[in-house]
This record gives sequence, C-alpha cells and structure tokens, in this order.
Amino acid sequence: MHDGVWLRDDERQVRDLARALARERIAPLAAHVDETEAYPAEQLRLLGQQGLMGLYIPEAYGGAGLGALAFCLATEELAWACASTAVIYLVQYAAGYPLVSHGTDDQKRRYLPRLAAGEITTALSISEPGAGSDAASMTTTAVRKGDHYVLNGTKMWVTNGSHASVLTLFATVDRGRGHKGVTAFLVEPTFPGFAFGKLERKMGIRGSPTVALHLGDCEVPVENRLGGEGEGFRVALGALDRSRPAVGAQAVGIGQAALDACVAYARERQQFGQPIAAFQGIQFMLADMAMQVHASRLMVHHAAGLVDRGATATSLESSMAKCFASDAAMKVATDAVQIFGGYGFTREYPVERFMRDAKITQIYEGTNQIQRTVIARELGVPRR
Repeated sequence: MHDGVWLRDDERQVRDLARALARERIAPLAAHVDETEAYPAEQLRLLGQQGLMGLYIPEAYGGAGLGALAFCLATEELAWACASTAVIYLVQYAAGYPLVSHGTDDQKRRYLPRLAAGEITTALSISEPGAGSDAASMTTTAVRKGDHYVLNGTKMWVTNGSHASVLTLFATVDRGRGHKGVTAFLVEPTFPGFAFGKLERKMGIRGSPTVALHLGDCEVPVENRLGGEGEGFRVALGALDRSRPAVGAQAVGIGQAALDACVAYARERQQFGQPIAAFQGIQFMLADMAMQVHASRLMVHHAAGLVDRGATATSLESSMAKCFASDAAMKVATDAVQIFGGYGFTREYPVERFMRDAKITQIYEGTNQIQRTVIARELGVPRR
C-alpha cells in the first residue's frame, strides 16, 4: 500500500510507532486474547508507556495534542494486530474527547493526565435495554438533590465498562423533553449505587469486555456533570462524529490484515500444480479486496482530516467513512475465509477471527442502517 506521502511528519511517526508495537508486541498475543477472552492489560500499558494513549489529549494535560487523523492511523495499525486491543484503545477517544471538548479545567486536571499516561481507562455509556439506535428514548434518570445527582437506570453494551476508572455516561433530567433532557456525567465505579451487570459473551472482539451497568440511587457529584443540563445529546453527537472515523480505521485495519493474509496464502497454497494466486478467479478477488481496503482508508483519512481542519459539520463524511469501511471489512474478511477454503473455517488460521471481529464494526457506534439515515439526512432527503 502507498506510504501516505500526504501525512505530516508527526503523523507518520505515530503510524510507524503504532505499527512497530502492533506487529512486534501485540499481534503475537492476539489469538490468545481471542481464545481466552483475556483483557489485554499489558498491551494497553505498553501503549500508555509509549505515549499513544494520549494522542488526542492537549499537551497541557499530559497528551500529545495531535488530531483525529493521528489517532485513526494508530487505531488502524492496532486493529491489524488485534481488534480487541484496538476497540479498547479507540473507546478512550470516544469517551475521553467529550471531556476535552466540554470538561471544566478541574475535570480535565482530575482525569486527563492519568488517561494520557495510560494509568486509567475510560468508557462510553449511551445505550440501554430499550434505547439503542434511538438514544433519545433513554430512561435512565438523573435527579438533582443539593450537591449531587441521583441516577437510576440500566445501561447496556458498555465497551471496557468493567475496567474503566471513569465513564462518560448519559442520563436524562426530564424524560418528557426527549433528547433535550439528555445530560452527560463523569461517573466513577466507586460512587454509591453503582454496580456492574452482565458480562456479555461475544462473537468477536472477545478480549474487550462489554458489560451492563446498574444505577440504583447512584450518587454523582454536581461537579461531575459534563456540560450543562440538557446538553448531553450534543455532547454525544460531537463525540460520535469524531469516533466514527476511528471505527472506520479499526475496520480498515481488520480488512488490511485479512488481505495481507490472503496474499501470502495464495502465493504458497498449491492446487493443480501451481499457486492459487496464479488463478484469475483468485486474482480478481484479491484485487477487489485491495480496492475496498484502499478506498476505505482514503474515506477515513478524509473524514479525520476535516475534523483536524476544524470543519464545523462532519456528520456526512464521518458516517460515510464508518459505514463504507465496516461494510468493506466484512466483505473482505468473508472473502478471505473463502480464499483459505476449509482451512479458513478453522482456528488454525486467523481469517475466521478477522471475520468475527469485522462484524461488530457494522453495528456499534451507530449501526450502518443509522449511518445511511444520517447520510440521507445530510443530503437533504426528507424524513418521515
């Protein structure tokens, strides 16, 4: 693939560092992480030590002060090696960026330096049992009582929730106001009334813990409200516009890994007296896979570049990048299993893991049906 001559020197350095760490230190452990559903604590600690956990965090709070593109470059390289590690990594951005954009100086000083150093991790909690794509219908309530809020409800699908030291969590101060009642909070698992629920057993990204949360009269200090009352929906949308390209980058990494595995296998696998790479049917499959991965990468870079250049509205490009890249990753990974034939259907080779890991990229951070709805809306297509 092209070396990315359009990258700045600092962005290229981030990519090269992430690539070296991913291929030398993380990829060899990926199969074990998947097989045992083991949390990749050492891998994450390594990323913190190398300064990659704080790429998006301002220098004043211990980070590198780099942009969305640098983060996407690192995410792609990590996903090439281990999608579980990559999703935990990208959640730091999805959950941490609202703190950068809407946090008070006190909140930033309390959390950002530790996040940048990799001493703690964070999680994003929006979804509920009855509020997935329709996030505005959330029923978790927040009632102010003096110097704290009392939160009640159940949250679902919280990536990294069981290992996070602080969660960016959304609740409503007035269910009758719909999305205008949604408010963001910085919730620590040590707060009274906070409890972990079910740990999901998943098809893919198995080393990344996904849990439910139960809030029973959970007491959250007023100083841990993120932004004003009723501003939570805007906070969430801003975070998603930035994190969707990162999910696209994760998908690109998975797709690239599947393509690389196929090219190597097709050169070695002999049938009818020659490598299967000599067959035009295989060549065309590989060519289509390469085009899909490359186009996905360019869409991700474009969306992230718009964010870095301060574009005021990036929903269209962010949704396009996430949707296209994740659909492409699923197609490429599925074709990879086909190219490997019966071997691809076994755990002897990694392509079945790539296929399982790719699927979730079409679902989380807004399903691809929701992405298409966003894209149509941004095109001016009337809504019902």
